[in-house]
Amino acid sequence: MNITCIGGGPAGLYFGLLMKKQNPASQITVVERNRPYDTFGWGVVFSDQTLGNLVNADEQTARTILQSFNHWDDIDTHFKGATVTSGGHGFCGIGRKRLLNILQRRCEELGVKLVFETDVADDQEIAAAYDADLVIASDGLNSRIRGRYAASYQPDIEQRQCRFVWLGTKKLFSAFTFAFEETEHGWFQAHAYQYDGDTSTFIVETPEDVWRKAGLDQMSQQESIAFCERLFAKHLDGNALISNATHLRGSAAWITFPRIICNNWVHWNTVGGKRVPVVLMGDAAHSAHFSIGSGTKLALEDAIELARCFEKHGEAGMEQVLQAYQKVRAVEVLKIQSAARNSMEWFENVERYTAMEAEQFAYSMLTRSQRLSHENLRVRDAGYVERYERWIAEQAHAQAGLPPPPAGRHSIPPMLTPFKLRGTVLKNRIVVSPMAQYSAVDGVAGDYHLVHLGARAMGGAGLVFAEMTCVSADARITPACPGLYAPEHTAAWKRIVDFVHNNTSAKIAMQIGHAGAKGSTRRAWDGIDQPLESGNWPLVSASEQQYLPGVSQTSRAATTEDMDRIKADFVSATVAAAEAGFDWLELHCAHGYLLSSFISPLTNRRQDEYGGSLENRCRYPLEVFQAVRAAWPQDKPISVRISAHDWVEGGITPDDAVAIARLFKQAGADMIDCSSGQVSKQEKPVYGRMFQTPFADRVRNEAAIPTIAVGAIFEADHANSIIAAGRADLCAVARPHLANPAWTLNEAARIGYLDVEWPQQYTAGKVQLERNLERERQVAAANSGMTPQQIAAKLLEG
Repeated sequence: MNITCIGGGPAGLYFGLLMKKQNPASQITVVERNRPYDTFGWGVVFSDQTLGNLVNADEQTARTILQSFNHWDDIDTHFKGATVTSGGHGFCGIGRKRLLNILQRRCEELGVKLVFETDVADDQEIAAAYDADLVIASDGLNSRIRGRYAASYQPDIEQRQCRFVWLGTKKLFSAFTFAFEETEHGWFQAHAYQYDGDTSTFIVETPEDVWRKAGLDQMSQQESIAFCERLFAKHLDGNALISNATHLRGSAAWITFPRIICNNWVHWNTVGGKRVPVVLMGDAAHSAHFSIGSGTKLALEDAIELARCFEKHGEAGMEQVLQAYQKVRAVEVLKIQSAARNSMEWFENVERYTAMEAEQFAYSMLTRSQRLSHENLRVRDAGYVERYERWIAEQAHAQAGLPPPPAGRHSIPPMLTPFKLRGTVLKNRIVVSPMAQYSAVDGVAGDYHLVHLGARAMGGAGLVFAEMTCVSADARITPACPGLYAPEHTAAWKRIVDFVHNNTSAKIAMQIGHAGAKGSTRRAWDGIDQPLESGNWPLVSASEQQYLPGVSQTSRAATTEDMDRIKADFVSATVAAAEAGFDWLELHCAHGYLLSSFISPLTNRRQDEYGGSLENRCRYPLEVFQAVRAAWPQDKPISVRISAHDWVEGGITPDDAVAIARLFKQAGADMIDCSSGQVSKQEKPVYGRMFQTPFADRVRNEAAIPTIAVGAIFEADHANSIIAAGRADLCAVARPHLANPAWTLNEAARIGYLDVEWPQQYTAGKVQLERNLERERQVAAANSGMTPQQIAAKLLEG
């Protein structure tokens, strides 16, 4: 083939050398606008895993790169005068110029033609000049080619919220360093790392509004550098900050990050009578925020994968090769971009976390991308995790009014630390979610509920929620839903509460609600959300509504009389819950049920004082809450479940969720249970592990109220990461608890922690687990693994 790479960055150079190595007969040309061996930028960062990929792709290049790297394992976080160090991260820094020079020399050795000082204005013209069979568009973030064929590539480009500037310094940082400094205008952060024998990269970043308030938009480049030197003086030890963009005037060196996603990576042209694909690669195709250091990694791995696809599928033809390339790389890039987005948003919102102590702030930063979890950290630096777990446990015991945790052979996993709200102390942070069981008879919770809730209370969870229990017969979702509107209901629930209290150390919670427009339906397995075949009752909601268009009953808008009656029903149910002995109460204001229908603009179109602004839409749910709070024992907590995101354009957003939480906090709520969706059938949720945790994070740390995280939390590692990072105070686990009532005990054992309270009946099983875990520890000790650096060295040795 004749291959032309437009752009002599890492992607174009590496793809050129890999393809020339694969087929020396190919004519490969890399066209670069800069002069030979000239480039801009400071240092780039690779993980040990990326180095392994380079070793496998081209050992000679990898050997030269490895010899040029500055390697470190530690991350230092400087915050509020404290420094927190975590090790074992395995990063390498190399100057961007040095990296490109290595790739350029390797290209020349293999016979790749390098054309410098040529700014390509027309890709088709250059393709014709070199009779290209394949054009690689590796022309960077501001790719002209991507812009020219935008209709094919379908790029989504979003300029993000922070301003940042790339600088350098002769201060040599022994660890990857994050430094946070507060000014009267807001917070600034620095990302710093050494990349060669005498220089470090030093990136300064801050939100746009802070940047402007500090006057940096009006400063000259020299003035802004001096500002940064003063701000981070204690981290620079007298060293100056250096710019390599002296050609830029004023504040032009301060840029915003463009998040780039392309739906397609291939465009076809007809050049000289033949079809020629133009393939995006590297920053032209996608971007990943510098805070996870993956831009160059993605570019090199794009090149590796496309070369691999030619080797594997080349005989099938160009189209099959490129289809395979995009199919594989799009998934891998999505993973990195998802992590990068999480990381980027954390740094955009540093102020959200600044109420934390340095220990938790550093942990939150380390795990910000959700790619690095609690157990990942333990593998990297067990000592750091153990020290942090002890700190978390000490804080939790003090908050709960308990003596300090005893010193033992294990620190306590964060999910198993106690938690106190009002006068209620939970033994740990795991909650059995309220899950509809559709097994009540005339609203009465029976033997099924006793076994269902009793088994999960015995399974180790700190708090067990009853399913949404309805405040009146016409408030039920289905005829098989439980209620709290008759004396027999209270007696049935008291039997279950007494069992939990007499046989376990778990607490038990009641969630009360009203189905609104989603009521009078069949049990889930008979047709979810389908109206009853007979015996339907009339429905009310905030406004007239049909939840399933053309299928559901149409609810009528609640009148003032309806609202007064329903509020009285909530109070009556609250009194009954107290009589039954529940430890905790939750008001259900989520998922499109009655109170939720007032909050969401998708379902509230009222013209009175209960419609319009968010404050007005929350007015009735707050009135109900205040009446319930007054009727509930003052030493017992009340949480409120909200839909923090409707997942529909024009619906509730996470910004709204913070405002909603503040309103309920002012009304006396103790905790917000952060769920989402189920308000409209038009919703388009973005699923994934822990996908709703960011809502709990925002509400907790912006509204300053405890939260419950829910949604795809299915292993101890998730819960420990969430609690340790301060993203939520409790973790609600649903489906895993359906599959395994003893999920909490099982997960505690799986991570090697057996000092949790076990029911007496389970003692024999605990002993066997201890034996198994000790055997596993012995095997692990006898077969300790190599570090990533050792693996890379072995690979180089062949």
